[in-house]
Amino acid sequence: MKTTMFIRLGLTMLLALTLIMLVACSTSSKTATTDVKTRVGIVLTEVGLGDRSFNDAAFNGLVKARDEKSIVFDYREPSKELTAEASFEEFSKDKFDLIIGLSDTVKADMEKVAAKYPDQQFLLIDSTSELPNIASISFRAEEGSYLAGVIAAMASKEKHVGFLGGMEIPVLKNFEQGFKQGVLAVNPEAAVDIVYAGDFGNADLGKQLAEQMIQEKGADVIYVAAGLTGVGALNEIQSLGKYAIGVDTDQFFLAEKAILTSMLKNVDVSIYNAVKSFIENKHTFPKKEIVEGLAENAVGLTALHNITLSDEQQRTFDDLKAKISSGQIKITVNP
Repeated sequence: MKTTMFIRLGLTMLLALTLIMLVACSTSSKTATTDVKTRVGIVLTEVGLGDRSFNDAAFNGLVKARDEKSIVFDYREPSKELTAEASFEEFSKDKFDLIIGLSDTVKADMEKVAAKYPDQQFLLIDSTSELPNIASISFRAEEGSYLAGVIAAMASKEKHVGFLGGMEIPVLKNFEQGFKQGVLAVNPEAAVDIVYAGDFGNADLGKQLAEQMIQEKGADVIYVAAGLTGVGALNEIQSLGKYAIGVDTDQFFLAEKAILTSMLKNVDVSIYNAVKSFIENKHTFPKKEIVEGLAENAVGLTALHNITLSDEQQRTFDDLKAKISSGQIKITVNP
């Protein structure tokens, strides 16, 4: 009788141990599957990290996704030794799940590589492509720039403002045109100077151009969208006692006495959301072209500094902003 009881007890314990082992194996298998992270590669513009603007914002979007343990990522900063095309080629050969390129300046190189690797998924920021394996995120940056123009016109004592862009590429033409239309909506008699540096990475050039716009042309508020070239411009605008509007990130800390506001193009948020969508949709994008603007909170202005709007000015600003968001105001952009 005792022998039979011991045998039954032993079989019960063996069965329980087997079940525990099966559950442990199943849990281990699920954990292993969950731990497989999406691999993302990003090719920055030639200015690279540290521009305190476009590149840094895009990089931060991937850092957030990495910190949430949904991806691992690597990056390339194009140079004479490593071109954008070679960077895209490297990531493609290594079979990254998603390869991101920043701005219209890398579009041609991305398309060359994407044509060679039709099964590789690419994401182009601030431009679009006809190739089926290149999705894109574009911003209605002209909407945020329009609001920047409104603030510039309200702040200008000389009724003379300026726009300083890095390179004359389509996305910055949209910045320029939106800004000018915002200025003229508030003051149709205002003068608007347009200057392109032809370079995103030359702080000394930015300083020189800002000085010319202020001292030779008479601008007292300048909207700066020029990467590191723009950092030089912001410093010079501050040293000359005039006002500036920054871009892409809150650039107040770069020139605290000069910055009125910064036009945010929330590249970090859009890239983070796009990567999240890519993962949730099993490494595909639900839409090939994503276009976001003021209504989607993808663009807008930071808090105001160095200026206080009157009640009338605030009502004007709020009214114009609401009309842009609702589509009542259509901003005209031409290539």
